[in-house]
Amino acid sequence: MTRLTTTAGAPVADNQNSETAGPRGPVLMQDYHLLEKLAHQNRERIPERVVHAKGWGAFGDFTVTHDITRYTRAAIFGAVGKVTPMLARFSTVAGEAGAADHERDVRGFALKFYTEEGNWDLVGNNTPVFFVRDPLKFPDFIHTQKRHPRTNMRSNTAMWDFWSLVPESLHQVTILMSDRGLPQDPTRMNGYGSHTYSFWNTAGERFWVKFHFKTQQGHAHFTNEEGNAIIARTREGYQEALFGGIEAGRFPRWTLKVQIMTEADAERTEYDPFDLTKIWPHADYPLHEVGYFELNRNADNYFAQIEQAAFSPSNKVPGIGYSPDKMLQARVFSYADAHRHRLGTHYESLPVNTPRCPVHHYHKDGAMNFTGAKTGAVDAFYEPNSMGGAVQDASVAEPPLRLSGGAGRQAHVQKIDDYTQPRALHDRVLSADQRARLYANIAASMAGVPEHIIARALVHFDAISPAYGAGIRAALAAVN
Repeated sequence: MTRLTTTAGAPVADNQNSETAGPRGPVLMQDYHLLEKLAHQNRERIPERVVHAKGWGAFGDFTVTHDITRYTRAAIFGAVGKVTPMLARFSTVAGEAGAADHERDVRGFALKFYTEEGNWDLVGNNTPVFFVRDPLKFPDFIHTQKRHPRTNMRSNTAMWDFWSLVPESLHQVTILMSDRGLPQDPTRMNGYGSHTYSFWNTAGERFWVKFHFKTQQGHAHFTNEEGNAIIARTREGYQEALFGGIEAGRFPRWTLKVQIMTEADAERTEYDPFDLTKIWPHADYPLHEVGYFELNRNADNYFAQIEQAAFSPSNKVPGIGYSPDKMLQARVFSYADAHRHRLGTHYESLPVNTPRCPVHHYHKDGAMNFTGAKTGAVDAFYEPNSMGGAVQDASVAEPPLRLSGGAGRQAHVQKIDDYTQPRALHDRVLSADQRARLYANIAASMAGVPEHIIARALVHFDAISPAYGAGIRAALAAVN
């Protein structure tokens, strides 16, 4: 028999009846078991994520299949056949925690690898680009995806007003409104690091890198009508597919591939290689296979292991670094800061976030510090010290960046071109049927949007491709 206890471990004699002064008397304050249950119920919820609130996740393993040690010294890629435990969380971007899974939206694609040199988090999306290239615009963009402060409803007008004023968003808008904007379930979509990151090797050489996770299950998408039909049946279609598939022994896999660019090449590209609204053409920078990850274990408790999982680009390991991507630079701060607010100062001490390697630092105290000091010596609570506490290790220092330019508030003034890459996607990648669905999805999303905002947006679509603008006009005429 498993005995019921209080949180302090005391056995519970009666979990069916409150303690009272008599058969019909008032409840007694001394019934601490009752008070504990009610108090915990009042505190069962934590703030949901401002973005990516609705999510689904599972545990698994990453396996290396190809040698890339010439590019990076990261231990996770240290040998062919090496296996590293990991956690994945997929999500929608705009919807709240109770939103339906099968809504048209960008999907988050967050991965945590528990390596022997610390946790490496890759926090991306199912798209290779994003709506904005500068973090100053990010809060405003997210406001357009959330509820109108007066009506408390989602606003197509806010979305299209912003997008039509920020043409850098058109590449991502085209992907969102295409078939790829509504994957059938989390296993049927790719994942991308999206940002440009860096690799550096034991020789101190730095390379720029893009991460791609290609689904081995094959791409599959729903139309808006098919998605709505599923929502009429269930709001949890993604959770059902991911959780149910793993429980049934169908373990999904994704192949990791990388694009590599030298530091010298970054000075010569026609586009800014650190611009989050841009891709690197595969013809110029082909994909190199690295390995794959498999998800093969569901969480034992969703709240503890998925809701409390905290992913942040600030979690990097020796051999993997950042880049001058402005959005990435801001996310290094904002993600960890969001977790400290949502989960608490010591969020990385929660079991799901705890590294699988020794941890030593000089952070002190704070709410819910249940691990004590981690300085490496009991008398070392500051640094430097002569008490045997943890010390720095110069062997993991990154090589210096070798990019031209100085500090200051700067736009991407040299290489701004917000139309060429969406044009290539529209004209050369999408089929005629896919373009027709793209036009229809855009027209549907413009329902209720004022004519002057639609007209402003159409100017940009015409600039991408006359056929793009014409297709949207025809689709608008069909629904009006």
